[in-house]
Amino acid sequence: MIGILLAILAPIAAALVQAMISRRREYLADASGAMLTRYPEGLASALEKIENSTAVMRSANKATAHLFISNPFRNVGSVLNFSTHPPIEDRIKRLREM
Repeated sequence: MIGILLAILAPIAAALVQAMISRRREYLADASGAMLTRYPEGLASALEKIENSTAVMRSANKATAHLFISNPFRNVGSVLNFSTHPPIEDRIKRLREM
Protein backbone atom coordinates (compact mmCIF):
# COMPACT_ATOMS: atom_id res chain seq x y z
CA MET A 1 0.00 0.00 0.00
CA ILE A 2 2.81 2.40 0.91
CA GLY A 3 4.63 1.55 -2.34
CA ILE A 4 1.56 2.40 -4.41
CA LEU A 5 1.14 5.69 -2.57
CA LEU A 6 4.80 6.57 -3.14
CA ALA A 7 4.53 5.61 -6.82
CA ILE A 8 1.67 8.09 -7.16
CA LEU A 9 3.21 10.92 -5.14
CA ALA A 10 6.82 10.69 -6.39
CA PRO A 11 6.19 12.12 -9.89
CA ILE A 12 4.17 14.99 -8.41
CA ALA A 13 6.96 15.79 -5.94
CA ALA A 14 9.56 15.59 -8.71
CA ALA A 15 7.57 18.02 -10.88
CA LEU A 16 7.27 20.47 -7.97
CA VAL A 17 11.01 20.35 -7.27
CA GLN A 18 11.80 20.82 -10.97
CA ALA A 19 9.47 23.83 -11.17
CA MET A 20 11.00 25.43 -8.07
CA ILE A 21 14.56 24.99 -9.34
CA SER A 22 13.70 26.25 -12.80
CA ARG A 23 11.92 29.29 -11.43
CA ARG A 24 14.90 30.13 -9.25
CA ARG A 25 17.18 29.85 -12.28
CA GLU A 26 14.95 32.24 -14.25
CA TYR A 27 15.19 34.86 -11.51
CA LEU A 28 18.97 34.40 -11.31
CA ALA A 29 19.27 34.69 -15.10
CA ASP A 30 17.31 37.95 -15.01
CA ALA A 31 19.55 39.33 -12.26
CA SER A 32 22.70 38.27 -14.12
CA GLY A 33 21.44 39.87 -17.33
CA ALA A 34 20.64 43.09 -15.49
CA MET A 35 24.12 43.15 -13.94
CA LEU A 36 25.77 42.40 -17.28
CA THR A 37 23.91 45.09 -19.21
CA ARG A 38 23.65 47.48 -16.26
CA TYR A 39 20.20 48.35 -17.60
CA PRO A 40 17.46 46.35 -15.85
CA GLU A 41 14.74 48.60 -17.31
CA GLY A 42 15.67 47.41 -20.81
CA LEU A 43 15.24 43.78 -19.79
CA ALA A 44 11.94 44.57 -18.06
CA SER A 45 10.74 46.31 -21.23
CA ALA A 46 11.73 43.30 -23.34
CA LEU A 47 9.82 40.98 -21.02
CA GLU A 48 6.75 43.22 -21.32
CA LYS A 49 6.94 42.99 -25.11
CA ILE A 50 7.23 39.21 -24.92
CA GLU A 51 4.27 39.05 -22.55
CA ASN A 52 2.10 41.18 -24.84
CA SER A 53 2.98 39.13 -27.92
CA THR A 54 0.10 37.30 -29.52
CA ALA A 55 2.23 34.94 -31.61
CA VAL A 56 1.38 31.27 -31.20
CA MET A 57 4.33 28.98 -30.48
CA ARG A 58 3.48 25.85 -32.45
CA SER A 59 6.89 24.23 -32.04
CA ALA A 60 6.79 24.23 -28.23
CA ASN A 61 6.25 21.05 -26.28
CA LYS A 62 6.84 19.97 -22.68
CA ALA A 63 10.38 18.79 -23.45
CA THR A 64 11.44 22.18 -24.84
CA ALA A 65 9.34 24.55 -22.70
CA HIS A 66 12.26 25.34 -20.39
CA LEU A 67 14.26 26.72 -23.34
CA PHE A 68 11.84 29.58 -23.97
CA ILE A 69 12.19 33.01 -22.34
CA SER A 70 8.59 32.94 -21.20
CA ASN A 71 6.07 30.16 -20.70
CA PRO A 72 5.07 28.97 -24.20
CA PHE A 73 1.89 27.44 -22.75
CA ARG A 74 0.65 30.58 -20.98
CA ASN A 75 -2.67 30.49 -22.86
CA VAL A 76 -3.35 26.85 -22.00
CA GLY A 77 -5.35 26.39 -18.81
CA SER A 78 -4.73 23.48 -16.49
CA VAL A 79 -5.83 22.48 -13.04
CA LEU A 80 -2.31 21.31 -12.13
CA ASN A 81 0.02 23.70 -13.88
CA PHE A 82 3.59 23.11 -12.69
CA SER A 83 5.10 25.82 -14.87
CA THR A 84 8.88 26.04 -14.86
CA HIS A 85 8.62 29.75 -15.70
CA PRO A 86 7.79 32.30 -13.01
CA PRO A 87 5.07 34.83 -13.84
CA ILE A 88 6.45 37.56 -16.10
CA GLU A 89 4.85 40.21 -13.88
CA ASP A 90 7.01 39.04 -10.96
CA ARG A 91 10.14 39.01 -13.13
CA ILE A 92 9.43 42.55 -14.37
CA LYS A 93 8.76 43.74 -10.80
CA ARG A 94 12.07 42.29 -9.57
CA LEU A 95 13.99 43.87 -12.46
CA ARG A 96 12.45 47.27 -11.82
CA GLU A 97 13.35 47.03 -8.13
CA MET A 98 17.04 46.65 -8.99
